[in-house]
Amino acid sequence: MTMEQHSPPCRTDGGETHDHHAHDVANVGVAVLTVTSSRDLDHDPSGDTIVATVEDSSHHVVTRDLVPDDYDAIQEVIAALVSRSDVGAVISTGGTGVSPEDVTIEAATALFEKQLPGFGEFFRRRSADEIGTQAMATRATAGIAEGTLVACLPGSQSAAALGVDLLLPELGHLVGLAGQSE
Repeated sequence: MTMEQHSPPCRTDGGETHDHHAHDVANVGVAVLTVTSSRDLDHDPSGDTIVATVEDSSHHVVTRDLVPDDYDAIQEVIAALVSRSDVGAVISTGGTGVSPEDVTIEAATALFEKQLPGFGEFFRRRSADEIGTQAMATRATAGIAEGTLVACLPGSQSAAALGVDLLLPELGHLVGLAGQSE
């Protein structure tokens, strides 16, 4: 992963300058994870959309996996992905609704050290522009697990496209900040 600065340094109260984007990552390795019990990787339009959109950006896909709608399986795969040194972000699709088998959010958030509620709020606001009040049924969310960004998107192709479009402009910044040592 390489670093890239996006803005000039800012002045702090003490007269020092601080570049808020000094830790931005220019090329993030992304793991794409599809959560489904009814599709496979050959028939995964949402995963295909995420892969194509990431590959069209300055970032790249390092792995693509599929896991069934099972809490333990989802959590195990996400935990393995966030522990990889070549993965700066995990983007999942599927399992974010309200049906009993939708457990992606529960499995992922149990791994989060920090939640990013603004992502889900922004996603639902933008989704409401497209689908109206049905947007309240999604639990799309994001957080940080082991210094890695994890974003959980709905399983529909249009929702996956919206979610990745929202993430990409901030991906390098979020991954850079999340990976900083304290």
